[in-house]
Amino acid sequence: MSTGLERFSINQMTVKQLSLPELVDSCLELGVPGVGLWREPVRAYGVEAAARLVRDAGLTVTTLCRGGFLTAIDPVERAEALGDNHAAIDEAAALGTDTLVLVSGGLPAGSKDLRGARERIADALAVLGPYAAERGVRLAIEPLHPMYAADRCVVSTLAQALDLAERFPADQVGVTVDTYHIWWDDTAPEQIARAGAGGRIHTFQLADWTTPLPEGVLNGRGQIGDGSIDMREWKRYVETAGYTGAIEVELFNDELWARDGREVLAETAERFVEHAIR
Repeated sequence: MSTGLERFSINQMTVKQLSLPELVDSCLELGVPGVGLWREPVRAYGVEAAARLVRDAGLTVTTLCRGGFLTAIDPVERAEALGDNHAAIDEAAALGTDTLVLVSGGLPAGSKDLRGARERIADALAVLGPYAAERGVRLAIEPLHPMYAADRCVVSTLAQALDLAERFPADQVGVTVDTYHIWWDDTAPEQIARAGAGGRIHTFQLADWTTPLPEGVLNGRGQIGDGSIDMREWKRYVETAGYTGAIEVELFNDELWARDGREVLAETAERFVEHAIR
């Protein structure tokens, strides 16, 4: 009998208050089959140890977050960014996931040149894409809501992400479809179709849009069902485009982080079934 959780993956950041062993145990208890991992806690635990822990539990690592931040102008900073992304690709391969999510980076200090920043991302992808493909890892450019364009991500729409990704083979570079960042964009459904036609939907993530946004806005991603986004509609778009992979819930939310992590995971699984599946 189906539980509705067969494609569900919990992003580690949603329940960052749980240690990695606690997260794994909670997933097993609740029947959650997949996890999206973050580099910082994985590195703190140990990449190889984390890979063994998750593998022995029978969990699928759906993504690793995150690489990117590729917009620097300074040659030393660019070299450091490339080195960090090479390391991220190696970590993804070690963890057994085929998808590294990229947050591209904001404008360098003093710059107002969005187009130039995006071209520097393309230059970096030309180096990183083949390296990733050799290791069985795909790079998934994640467009972020335009409010993050200055300081975090100059790629704000799926169209912009695809314009970058389509310069490279689909097994090297694709996109992340995240409801939180694209739900406002009337052109997003046709861009999802474009991405699907090219085999470039590498991961699909859910988070709701709730207001008012908190100070700093980064931690304003709402629990599924609490906000303005029709999750079934966006799931329909990606499935019509041919996506059949895991559906990952990634929430940055101080109120959720202040609660018991297992309780939050159980609630998130219930909301996923209620608002995305049934």
